Amino acid sequence: MDLEKTPLEGAADPRDVPWSLDLTSPVRPQIHAGLRQRIIRGEIAPGTALSEAEIARRFAISRQPVREAFIKLAEEGLLEVRPQRGTYVRKISKTAVMDARFVREAIEANIVREVAAKGDAGLVTRLRKQLVAQQAVPAGDLYDFMRLDEEFHWTLADAAGRLYGWKVIEDVKLQMDRVRYLSLRSFPQANLVRQHTVIVDAIEKASPDEAERRMREHLRLIMDDLPSIEAQHPDFFTTA
Repeated sequence: MDLEKTPLEGAADPRDVPWSLDLTSPVRPQIHAGLRQRIIRGEIAPGTALSEAEIARRFAISRQPVREAFIKLAEEGLLEVRPQRGTYVRKISKTAVMDARFVREAIEANIVREVAAKGDAGLVTRLRKQLVAQQAVPAGDLYDFMRLDEEFHWTLADAAGRLYGWKVIEDVKLQMDRVRYLSLRSFPQANLVRQHTVIVDAIEKASPDEAERRMREHLRLIMDDLPSIEAQHPDFFTTA
């Protein structure tokens, strides 16, 4: 398996450099982070076989840190270890996607209510600058856009003093993020910027009810997109 290439058209970041390790730092976290990122981005497709020995050879390291990274990725639901058969990238669990969306909506709907009730003009200015940055991302630049999207939602959690809530979201949304990357290949980034904009408008008006409604609409979009995404990539999904 070539870890520097993608099975999805347009998935590779043209700015990427070959994946390398800093051997002066712990290796296991780097292996884990590198594989995790590539699986979530769709650069390593569901069903792809991964080899401890191959990765260890590539980086001239022992198999132990690779094995430990595989175990952690399996615990996160990204890898499946099949005894006597090998280790494979798990398909995207539709059940996990819907569960994550439910948890995320429950937390972020309350976060944005609290933020809107504060009437923080400085926060609104900060969010408006983020919207400008989102609008400036070239179409198809999935990585920068997703980074800015994460920053937007993190900023709301921070403003509400609910960073633990954001940590809970981060811990459950891996499968959801895999779908979000697939979605951005097919659906305009501008649609998401518009949704972010109406959320900020509601915060600026100090309208908790409208802010909550707009956030719920935003986070439920994945339910509308999922059937189309699954139809485009039927081998990527499982109901389990």
